[in-house]
Amino acid sequence: QLQLVESGGGLVQAVGSLRLSCASSGLIFSRDTMGWFRPAPGGEREFVGGITWDARRARYADSVQGRFTVSRDNATATLYLQMNNLKPDDTAVYYCAADRTQFTLLYSRTDYASWGQGTQVTVSS
Repeated sequence: QLQLVESGGGLVQAVGSLRLSCASSGLIFSRDTMGWFRPAPGGEREFVGGITWDARRARYADSVQGRFTVSRDNATATLYLQMNNLKPDDTAVYYCAADRTQFTLLYSRTDYASWGQGTQVTVSS
């Protein structure tokens, strides 16, 4: 069974940076569409950013566009989320997710079958 483990969260001041990692135990990570999510104010996990299996395409939520970057290293089966110019509104638990059935960008939490346990990011003002 695919396992995803996030790390890199912590406490940072506003305008600071953090890089989250998501290590995958999957044997076929290189073919997985990957995404990052965080809870919206209503509680449902909302899309933050995602990347295709070949890293050719990445997309971001409007709220993080220009500040966050998703990348992946298929050789080490690791997904990253570089977060710059952090704001207090970015405070959340961040989850990585994987799908290996649709070889395209996915934006809905319901499209992803595998999830990590999350890592907490807290941004102080």
